[in-house]
Amino acid sequence: MVMEAIDWSVYEDRSMLVVEDDQSFLNRLSRALESRGFEVQTADNVEDGIAIIRRSAPAFAVVDMRLNGGNGLQVLEVLSEARPSARSVVLTGYGNLATAVTAVKLGAIDYLAKPADADDVVAALMATGDKAAPPENPMSADRVRWEHIQRVYELCNRNVSETARRLNMHRRTLQRILAKRAPR
Repeated sequence: MVMEAIDWSVYEDRSMLVVEDDQSFLNRLSRALESRGFEVQTADNVEDGIAIIRRSAPAFAVVDMRLNGGNGLQVLEVLSEARPSARSVVLTGYGNLATAVTAVKLGAIDYLAKPADADDVVAALMATGDKAAPPENPMSADRVRWEHIQRVYELCNRNVSETARRLNMHRRTLQRILAKRAPR
């Protein structure tokens, strides 16, 4: 997909924060976003990302879900308090329905799976529609079950025994499910 030129007349502020712990991906993405007209600041951990937001909250943000020193939700929470109008996108290599819902509640406008390129990120940030298009290939029943297990697991602070108890499932069975990749 080739990105059209951004109409900057509707955006006074072009400030962008990219928080990503993979240094090579961070460098590539920030350069690509700068070439598209954004004024990019970068951080590779939660603490640095929050410090940048507290100094000067950006208009846009791209935040990785899993970061050194915490997770991207912590960064989104501070951003939504500092600048509620900020448009943010969450990137993750670990799709999880629970974290996607939480990210949207904290103000993220989209949740993209890695590897996402700069065109995908900009398209998500600039999207103006109120509703996303319906999925071409909806989740299978196995995937829905896996997402539910992942959600409960996250809500139990990644405690296998507590998750198994709440799901009324044997702990060893749950461990096998968690060790596998997500079904399609």
